[in-house]
Amino acid sequence: MGLNYLHKKNIAHRDLKPENILLVHKELDKFDVKIADFGFAAQFNPKIGFDKKMGSAMYMAPELVLRKNYNEKVDIWSIGIITFILLTGEPPFYAKNKE
Repeated sequence: MGLNYLHKKNIAHRDLKPENILLVHKELDKFDVKIADFGFAAQFNPKIGFDKKMGSAMYMAPELVLRKNYNEKVDIWSIGIITFILLTGEPPFYAKNKE
């Protein structure tokens, strides 16, 4: 829901990773999911997008790695990587370095 709100406002987070997803518990069995660390977040023009490489290598969408223009959908790629890790316990691939 929070990511959808950001994207509707033409804001991309650009650094989603497990460390930036917080679980805040209200009761023992209930919690809220919060997005943190908006240091790389920026508003963009949907017709132009971004061109600067930002984020953590393991969670970067292919267009970032290839240094192509990109939009908010890179956040969806990162969520996919996080989901894969949560389901399997391992990343789908390993990055050579952390950028």
